[in-house]
Amino acid sequence: MAGAPGLTGAPREAAGPTSAATSSKGPGRLARLRGAALILPGAGWLVLFFVVPLVFIFIVSLGSRDALDRVTLANPGFDNYLKAFEPRFIPTFLNSIRFAAITTIVSLAIGYPIAYWISRYGGRHKVLLIILVMIPFWTSYLIRTYSWIILLRDNGVVNTLLQAVGLTHEPIILMNTDISVILGMTYGFLPFAILPLFVSIDRLDPNLVAAGRDLYASGRQAFRHVTLPLTMPGIIAAALLTFIPALGDFVTPDLLGGPQTTTIAKNIQELFLAGRDWPYGAALGFVLMVVTLGGTLLALRTLRREVIGGE
Repeated sequence: MAGAPGLTGAPREAAGPTSAATSSKGPGRLARLRGAALILPGAGWLVLFFVVPLVFIFIVSLGSRDALDRVTLANPGFDNYLKAFEPRFIPTFLNSIRFAAITTIVSLAIGYPIAYWISRYGGRHKVLLIILVMIPFWTSYLIRTYSWIILLRDNGVVNTLLQAVGLTHEPIILMNTDISVILGMTYGFLPFAILPLFVSIDRLDPNLVAAGRDLYASGRQAFRHVTLPLTMPGIIAAALLTFIPALGDFVTPDLLGGPQTTTIAKNIQELFLAGRDWPYGAALGFVLMVVTLGGTLLALRTLRREVIGGE
């Protein structure tokens, strides 16, 4: 009988770690369930209002038009996608990429100094300055684009001021040009570049720049070898956030570029509204989405490399 407590005591001690492991798995599983519950509303929203409409558009892109311009799926196929890659559309694709690329470059060139100044010299007014950057978003994008028509037309504000100071004697053609399109798109998407640049610059430790100056680097050298590489993730993010909406913008090329300005987004809008060719427009939309998605994945891969290299 004396050995009984020893025999009964051993299993009790062995059961201790098992019960602890079981209790530790419980909170972990519960935490995962809570995380899934938090993700579920957003995932459901994306599926319902993004994935499902894309599926319908893809189905429409496989169809054709009947005699009454109605969408029919009697003979589904990829004929619309073959038409999207016809040589006559290559200049339109290149034109869209050119507008988006120039807009991105100009937005970065303007946005980086603004973001740098707000981060380094904004002081306690940083929040106010960021709000001022965001103010254009409080107004409809369409209204902001129409305001450029008032500025750039032949009897607009810009030509009136130029003639008033004697720089020109007759109106300069500014509307319905590539310059007007780039100006409008840069103004519309500039905040998308400033915000990620500000976050990246504001997170940069000033002591790193000071260390570079202590090593006898000039201000330009410290910026080129310290500030610019360490803020490269913000530059890539800003370029990505600017290039994607610029590539899909059809309002600015339509209003400021005139009928002679052609972009893929503008063609898609015309096919859906004026041409009533929904299958062809849906196919062009998917081609544009694939091009945009490929560029996005490439940029995200580069951004990941920059972040890992910075760490």
